[in-house]
Amino acid sequence: MARTPPEVTKINDVTIIVFGSDYENLDEQCLDDVRDLILNTAEEADPPRMLLDLSNTSFFGSSFIEVLFRVWNRMNGKDGKFAITGLTPYCKEVLEITHLDRIWGIYDSQDEAFAAFDS
Repeated sequence: MARTPPEVTKINDVTIIVFGSDYENLDEQCLDDVRDLILNTAEEADPPRMLLDLSNTSFFGSSFIEVLFRVWNRMNGKDGKFAITGLTPYCKEVLEITHLDRIWGIYDSQDEAFAAFDS
């Protein structure tokens, strides 16, 4: 059964990708379905401000972290901003252990992320 693509919207000049319930586990197979969407959306984001909402995701692996790096690099290359919201405790811990929470904005809600984008 095909997955429903993530929802891509724009609010307050921030491009948002919301991963629905089909993306509870962002494993390699699942990532194959959305990698291009994520990277193309990052490339086209104007202004270069991007938020990934992972509220429905309970697991991601190293391949997804690589995609996050690529998105962050694209945003950084355009003097943009990149943030993640809605992380489960497990996913948040993965980013904390790898110290990636120090370079990426990690927020509990979209509203917190919007406030950070505007500061």
